[in-house]
Parts: sequence; structure tokens; C-alpha cells
Amino acid sequence: MPAYETNLKTMLAIWNTPDPDERRAMAEAAMEHNVHFVDPRHNIIGRDAFLTMVAETRAAFPAAVYRHNSRIEMQNNFCRHHWAIDMDGKRVMDGLDITEVNDAGKVVKVIGFFGRLDADS
Repeated sequence: MPAYETNLKTMLAIWNTPDPDERRAMAEAAMEHNVHFVDPRHNIIGRDAFLTMVAETRAAFPAAVYRHNSRIEMQNNFCRHHWAIDMDGKRVMDGLDITEVNDAGKVVKVIGFFGRLDADS
């Protein structure tokens, strides 16, 4: 498995990992120290900020399970993939991440979108 794919899978697995020390080790392995994470609710820089966001989200939604919902497509150090969040066996959110990785495959930037786009009417 290419390093970028391992790191993207690790980054998503952080959301499902209850132990803060394990989450930190995973983030250090998969993400650059100054990772930039943007979604409709956040615009943060740094692994520490990312880990704080994950801890707060896990506390608010402890039953949430995060997973990839597509393959990971890569071109020119940019990746895209769909993800999903389920709680109690029900889908609560779909989303899309566009992720930049460095040449070693570590996550540099994540731009996340919530939901799916509908066709124009």
C-alpha cells in the first residue's frame, strides 16, 4: 500500500480511536506537524489543534463510527475520497475530502466537505 494511502487511512482511524496517546502517535506518523484542516465547522492548523478537535467531537458523539466510503484517488500529491459517519447503524453524514500529501505521503492539508452535491435543477 502506498504511504499516502496508509496515512489517509490512519488519519481517518484516529477518529475511531478512544485512547488519546494512541491518537497522538497515529497523528505523528500520518500528518505533518503543521497540517491544515478545513471543513464547514473548522479551520485549524497543527496536529495539536487536530487532536483537540477530534477529542471534542468524540466527546460530543461517542457512538460515531468514521469510515472511507470510496477508494482513494491520487494525482500530483492531491487525493480525494468519500467518507461516511454512522451512529447506531444509521448513516448520519456523508462527505468528501480533498487532501494534499507531501512527497513522503504525509498529510499536509485536508479540505473536507459535508454531504453530497445534488445536480443543478
